[in-house]
Amino acid sequence: MLPAFLVTAISSIGLFLLLYRRLERKENAAVMRRLSPEFAAKEEKQEEAEPLLIQPHSQIRSLLAGRILERLKLKEKIDHLLETADVNYGPVGLVHRAAGAFLAGSALGLAAAGIRRPLIILGAGFAASFIPVWLVKRKAAKRIHAFEEQFPDCLEFISRSMRAGHAFSVALEMVHKEFPDPLSSEFRRIFEEQNLGQPLDIVLRKLGDRVPSLDCQFFISAVLLQKRTGGNLAELLDKLAGLIRERFKLRARIRAISAQGLMSGRILAAIPIIVGVLMFLVNREYAGFFINDETGQKMMMAAIGLQVFGYMMILKMVKIEV
Repeated sequence: MLPAFLVTAISSIGLFLLLYRRLERKENAAVMRRLSPEFAAKEEKQEEAEPLLIQPHSQIRSLLAGRILERLKLKEKIDHLLETADVNYGPVGLVHRAAGAFLAGSALGLAAAGIRRPLIILGAGFAASFIPVWLVKRKAAKRIHAFEEQFPDCLEFISRSMRAGHAFSVALEMVHKEFPDPLSSEFRRIFEEQNLGQPLDIVLRKLGDRVPSLDCQFFISAVLLQKRTGGNLAELLDKLAGLIRERFKLRARIRAISAQGLMSGRILAAIPIIVGVLMFLVNREYAGFFINDETGQKMMMAAIGLQVFGYMMILKMVKIEV
């Protein structure tokens, strides 16, 4: 079984390298055609494309993984997630990290369970492949939470700046200078995109895509509505800051009430794991049925799946949106 596994792994890596080399040659040929005088003359006859003012780092073209993501229509969603988390690699980098985690998890499963237990090997690799995605989602959630904590003070700062006679664009630049990240980086990007000529509504909608927060959507709607209908934007931002603070207080109160249910869910999820570890320590032969026997492996995988499903249901029940 081990030679067959090695042959399969080497063949898969070799096929990937061949496809990579072929696509790389194709890309190089396309670049050379674009650099040729004939192609330049043809481009002059066509209409000029609309310039892209600020291109995110994640839009860099890739070869194999990028095209797979485009075919599956996942590249845009992953791109928004990575922009929210403010990471330095694009969607292709996340796919590569997930593939590396899958191989590492499969190797650990192979070392722990042996070659004769393919379900454990695949399960370990599949679970490990979600670790990079989970880390990115966790970083994005922390960044959004930090943004929301700073946002009421930011709105009041913009309101005071406008009352002092500054324009809205100048107030955005002052936010970039006075506040820390993530608020500083987001408002710096808004200011730079607007200075480069993009309309304010497009710039703010991009902010809403990068920061999927209800408070941010309130701010965008308020600014766009004031732009179309007129009114006192400074007073509107003051009232919005007060509303966001009240939502924070209500959210903290709900979190305190639902803490008992969340703790109960964590305890219920931890009990089977603790009991399983104790069974392996006390009676290894009895507990070895779930590893050595094929039926036991299926039962263990089903139990793990049901346990995860139950824990997710508990989290859904105790999570209340405000």
